[in-house]
Amino acid sequence: MISLQYMNRIIKIDKEQCTVKVEAGITLKELNEVHLAQHGLAISSLGAISDITIGGVISTGTHGSGEKYGTMSSEVVELELITSCGRKLLCSESENPEIFLAAACSLGALGVITTVTLHVEPSYNLHERHYSCNLEEVLTHLDTHLKSSDHFRCLWYPHTDSTVCFHLSRTTKEITKPTFCQKVYRWVVECAFGYYGMELLYYLSTWMPHYVPFLNRLFFWTIFAPQGERVDVSYKVFNYECRFKQHVNEWALPRDSAAAAVWKLREWIENTPGIYVHIPVEIRFARSDSLMMSPAFRRDTCYINIIMYRPYGKEVPYQEYWAAYEAIMKDLGGRPHWAKAHRVTGKEFAVMYPSFKRWCDIRRQLDPQEMFVNEYLQRILAS
Repeated sequence: MISLQYMNRIIKIDKEQCTVKVEAGITLKELNEVHLAQHGLAISSLGAISDITIGGVISTGTHGSGEKYGTMSSEVVELELITSCGRKLLCSESENPEIFLAAACSLGALGVITTVTLHVEPSYNLHERHYSCNLEEVLTHLDTHLKSSDHFRCLWYPHTDSTVCFHLSRTTKEITKPTFCQKVYRWVVECAFGYYGMELLYYLSTWMPHYVPFLNRLFFWTIFAPQGERVDVSYKVFNYECRFKQHVNEWALPRDSAAAAVWKLREWIENTPGIYVHIPVEIRFARSDSLMMSPAFRRDTCYINIIMYRPYGKEVPYQEYWAAYEAIMKDLGGRPHWAKAHRVTGKEFAVMYPSFKRWCDIRRQLDPQEMFVNEYLQRILAS
């Protein structure tokens, strides 16, 4: 195990070129809140959490949402890689370009990424609007939703036909400050009930799973359905609470298959006896890129994320749900997210990724001793 915990320095910030060079062990949280904020810069798109390192973020193709914005890996301008034999490689579109396309989303399998140069932009505020909407309306008018804001994502609440749409757009408006009453409401509804109450009720439902559909409706109408809006610094709007322990699975599909995937998943959930699933199903989007192992390789992409909570750490049945979900995703040309649980093997990846064989060849060239191959990678690389 190699830890880059203490390789967390800022090496160079170039405001003119809008780039930042960092050591790969720095977290997004520190980069956003401390360094970029001081220099009036920001990352263009972020996911839900920021307590993760830059090296891990790009190695797994972590992403936010927005039809014009790619994964974090696609924002890499240059990286430094140390191979298993101690060779140091500088990789970019102009230097070692093929290795760059293999390493910018590499699963940690090519070597140790020590530094990363990212494209950033001048800091900005985001105006977030969220509101409930019927599932059919969202899926029917998906293109309209995508084009109506910079960053669109949607949460569907299984066992209901309801969703919550989130529209985030760059704005020059001032940051909004919640009133005292709003702070109290958020603490009671979103924290006390939306976290602790939700965990307790899902825990009790492990003995009475047929109550899950009722709980999903209760949580939706009480916590999530009320509409709202706010303006804040970009990273504070991008990041959001992921609640308590959970099993998560996420796949990337061709964007045109998004509606079909959700309808097929809904049909399976509603028509399979004894299946009760937790909320939400998250739907996000990213533009295509040219990175060999990126789930968004050569196609505009929709990410669909499913979840089963583990209240107080208690295991819940999820295997049947996972298997059906993955079957639907595979049928529609899906690729699993590298940072989430999946059961795909090398033979399947060879079909999913046109450059998979070439990526494996590059990996062998850079790591002939297989120093960076673990049990997970053995399954992925197995032919």
